[in-house]
Formats: sequence, structure tokens, C-alpha cells
Amino acid sequence: MADSPGRISLWMVEVFAAIAEERSISSAARRLEASPSAVSQQLSNLEAGLSTRLVDRSARPLTLTPEGHIFLRRARNILDEADLARAELARRDMANLARFRLGMIEDFDADVTPRLLTEMAEDLRACRFLLETGASHRLFTQLDERALDVIVAADTSVAADWMEVHPLLAEPFVAALPKGGAEPVVLADLRELPFVQYTQRHHMGRQIAAHLSRQNVSLLHRFEMDSYHAILAMVAQGAGWTILTPLGFLRAHRFFDDVRICPLPMEPLSRRISLHARREVMGRVPAQTAARLRAILQDMIVAPSVRQMPWLAGQLKVLDSGPGAAAP
Repeated sequence: MADSPGRISLWMVEVFAAIAEERSISSAARRLEASPSAVSQQLSNLEAGLSTRLVDRSARPLTLTPEGHIFLRRARNILDEADLARAELARRDMANLARFRLGMIEDFDADVTPRLLTEMAEDLRACRFLLETGASHRLFTQLDERALDVIVAADTSVAADWMEVHPLLAEPFVAALPKGGAEPVVLADLRELPFVQYTQRHHMGRQIAAHLSRQNVSLLHRFEMDSYHAILAMVAQGAGWTILTPLGFLRAHRFFDDVRICPLPMEPLSRRISLHARREVMGRVPAQTAARLRAILQDMIVAPSVRQMPWLAGQLKVLDSGPGAAAP
């Protein structure tokens, strides 16, 4: 049915918010899985319904008019209320949840994520799932822009008071070295071996670099990469050593026979992975998803890792829910 003149639909509001955040009609269309022409038409219909221009289409990238900035604040409230309504209906019968947009840290893409989605799909047979896998900082941006409902990411300074946070997993950073050599490993053993750095374009790489700086550790730094597989391939070939997490090592398991993992030969460093959502928007869905994930992580990550490397016990662990709805 065609939109009636003067009427505003929720779809128009969602289209406008996506355009405002993406600053591009084509990018908004990709995010909404619609055609650029359909997105452009919905914007025109909204502007006609409000009798005002919201977007300066002549600017590159697109910019909002003063009226557009005013309406964007209201649009976000409208979308939050719509999400809350969906969540309240889903609480009455979770099987009625129609859409679930999930962002997952790359460390979980090979094993944890497929199992989670398979289990959820069995319970939510009418739900359509959208999965986005990426680095933590990208997932936080998409949650902020309402492109995702729930994300599982490493905790960063990005967390804000509008988020509810459910802790999932704590893991230590470890050293990965070529097979062989003396035990235990001390820092002096590594100073002449090139250090393969995880990219500082990502939060984890910056976290590692900051820790080394705090420890006054200066290393022979020749390689910086954003792929666990590439980094561990270098280590396996004897080209250097690296610092990563057990999850990173598990993602590149084909190098198990050629790489040894040991505790950091310096002060310990750890990180926490949590589930984040917009506070009071998804009802009980984030907490229930977090509870399901904790069971999966214990079964697929913690238990087998500790069996293989007993010294990880107490360091690699599933976290209790605690005050999960509070921002850290």
C-alpha cells in the first residue's frame, strides 16, 4: 500500500536515522537491505509528511539541515520505543521475536557463533537473524548507530551509561613462541627474537603496546599484522614471537604442533569480553543470550583449553553475571 500524504511510518523514521548515521543513501540502503531508490523515496515521503527538508542532498557526504538535527533526536527516541515494544512482546512469548541483529567479535566466528545461532534458531523459529562479525571498536560503533541490537566484544573505554553490559569471559594475554627452547621462558630469551605485533589499529594491539610501554619493555619490532593466522604462521616458521590471547591461538589451531604457548614473561595482562546492548531496549533478551553464551564458552573454550594448558586455570574463566546491567 502506498504511503498516504502527510502520514509518517516507522519505516520512514528508520530510513532517516540510517541516512543520518551513514551520511549516504547508498550506505543506508546496504545497511537496511533495501534499494537506494526505495530509501531515497522514503526520505522524500518523510520530508513531505513533515513539510520540511531534513537532509541536504547536494552535500557530499550528506548533511542534516537544522530541522534534520532536531528531528534526529526524536527519531532515535521513536526507534528506541519501537524496539522496547518488540522486546516487551517477545517477553510474553520469545518465539514472537521477529529480528535479532547480532555483532560478534572475530575470535568467536568459527565455533562459538555457529553454535549460539543454531541453539537460538531452534527456540526462535520465526526470528530472522542478522550476524555482523568484526573488531570490537567497529561493533561498538554499529551498536551506537542502532545497526545492531546486541554485540559481544572486548571491553573498551567506549562503554557508556546507555549500555547494559553482561560479562562473559576473562582471558589472559600469553606469549606464543616457536616450538622448542628452554622452560620457563624469561624476557631475556626474547629480546633478540623479532616481535610480531598485533596491529595497533585495533584495540587489542593498542592494549598490548601500552602494556609493554608500562613495563619499559623495548622489543625488536619488525612485523605488525591484523591476522592471527598470519602472525602464528610467522611464529611457527621461527620468524619471531608474539603476544596474543588463548582465543587468538584457538582461532589458528592448525599451528598447534609448531607453536608453544606460555605465560607472559612480565607482569600479567588480561582482557574481558562482554555482551553489550542498549539499556532497557531488548528486555530480557541480552541477559538470556549472555547466559546461553556462558554455557557455550565453558564447554567449547574454557574446559578444553585448561585441559590442554592447565596453567590457564583461574585465568581463562567464564564470568558470573554479577550486576550485568551496569556499565563498567
